[in-house]
Amino acid sequence: MPAACDSVLEDIEDIVSAEDVKPHDRQFVRRSVFPKVRKRNSQKNVQTEDDPPSDSIIPGVQKIWIRTWGCSHNNSDGEYMAGQLAAYGYKITDNSAEADLWLLNSCTVKNPAEDHFRNSIKKAQEGKKKVVVAGCVPQAQPRQDYLKGLSIIGVQQIDRVVEVVEETIKGHSVRLLGQKKDNGKRLGGARLDLPKIRKNPLIEIISINTGCLNACTYCKTKHARGDLASYPIEELVDRAKQSFQEGVCEIWLTSEDTGAYGRDIGTDLPTLLWKLVEVIPEGAMLRLGMTNPPYILDHLEEMAKILNHPRVYAFLHIPVQSASDSVLMDMKREYCVADFRQVVDFLREKVPGITIATDIICGFPGETDEDFQETMKLVEQYRFPSLFINQFYPRPGTPAAKMPQVPAAVKKQRTKDLSQLFHSYNPYDHKVGERQRVLVTEESFDSNYYVAHNPFYEQVLVPKDPLLMGKMVEVNIYEAGKHFMKGQPVSDARVHTASITRPLAKGEVSGLTEEFRCAPQNGTNWKAHPSAETPVKTPLSSWMALQLPWQQGGGLKILSASLALLAVLVMFYYSGMKTEL
Repeated sequence: MPAACDSVLEDIEDIVSAEDVKPHDRQFVRRSVFPKVRKRNSQKNVQTEDDPPSDSIIPGVQKIWIRTWGCSHNNSDGEYMAGQLAAYGYKITDNSAEADLWLLNSCTVKNPAEDHFRNSIKKAQEGKKKVVVAGCVPQAQPRQDYLKGLSIIGVQQIDRVVEVVEETIKGHSVRLLGQKKDNGKRLGGARLDLPKIRKNPLIEIISINTGCLNACTYCKTKHARGDLASYPIEELVDRAKQSFQEGVCEIWLTSEDTGAYGRDIGTDLPTLLWKLVEVIPEGAMLRLGMTNPPYILDHLEEMAKILNHPRVYAFLHIPVQSASDSVLMDMKREYCVADFRQVVDFLREKVPGITIATDIICGFPGETDEDFQETMKLVEQYRFPSLFINQFYPRPGTPAAKMPQVPAAVKKQRTKDLSQLFHSYNPYDHKVGERQRVLVTEESFDSNYYVAHNPFYEQVLVPKDPLLMGKMVEVNIYEAGKHFMKGQPVSDARVHTASITRPLAKGEVSGLTEEFRCAPQNGTNWKAHPSAETPVKTPLSSWMALQLPWQQGGGLKILSASLALLAVLVMFYYSGMKTEL
């Protein structure tokens, strides 16, 4: 086999090279075709029944199983990929065993998440499943040994998932890892109006920006998501409007750092939030995502006003990571613990009852016992109701991985000590007997309750009454646990339907226009112009060249034409062979 076959294809277009035979040269090719005797026992040329030739496979009819790890941003990407595949005709299944292809959407934050991802790849290969990988792991380290030969979708290339899946099903390996740019400027990512299948039809996850402005020494996500790139306000508002028109009653704003939003495009987070608040229907709610302390400090007054708005949850996730300034300096977090305290103290004063969630890393390189005790004192003082405790894992390629490490036993003990402190207090005991307004949006993991949230985004379990789902109701709190409260609906209280229209059914594709539904039947190729809002109709030159409305590349046309001509060549070859014999 030529050495060129060992190289990695960075894009579908790379399959067709300048050295390929041109179409006008193929018309005389039959004259030079002669039958060739094959060795009867040659395994190289044997096609097994389980592996049909790629030209006999019809893409768009297979079953696909999608697994996503990690943050809400990654979950949104997974929903978009599922929507596009379903819109094209693929069946999205919850049964991994019956699937023809596994789409694995990875997280690179911690070692355990990548271990699960790697094991899933191995399991898929053992089950002879086709595999496509996506997310932050392959984007950050595409040349890892266990990813060899696999198709990869980069974090900014999720709008081309259909192309990658199609080629993978045919037996090809395709890698799309490029960045979205407009006149050389990096964009936030794929378009926000792509079809998607929401995991929960009542909740829309909107990524407002990708990447960040920091360079934390422990962070691998930076290698995958890159520098800050924000979506324009008007696109985000339009996405929110579309979501509400599809029955959504709760929006989550997500990114690697929501507080940094807009700094690359001349705007800021409060400006975006005020625009979004204008379009939120009565009864629907908005939840803000994670923000680092340095960027929220500049907007404390405005953020307090927004968090007091009746249609915005009084909730904010602000990671502190450590209460030691020396550790924060080694992490390159660009703030000191006094900055974090200022943010929390101000918001607790101006937004009564606000929920502040935070993250802490135990055992970062160089962390002393004194450093850790400072962190323990911070948690003891603020008694955070939501605390994400993480044992430090050195991620390959990060500066922190090269630093002198804290012994594993010490890291484990510190994680245990902090966990014990966290579980020593109950943040909701004093709320028993209160009457609260809650929005019901989910089902509990044990399927015994519905899950609602009060104005502070505190979890309230309510009876599993189908009439409550998607409703804003009043409940009496009668019990409290470490992470939840239980509420009984008030019989004489008004029940408000939060959605302005009937929500989509579970598994139904969002954003699928009637025009696109008719495109395949009408023999029409919908191709979106990069700068146009409305798709432009062009004739469908080949059934193999069918493109989705949001696809902008022309690579498949070239590939499809080449494959079609190759099929003709093979046909001539076999017919000539029969004639000679």
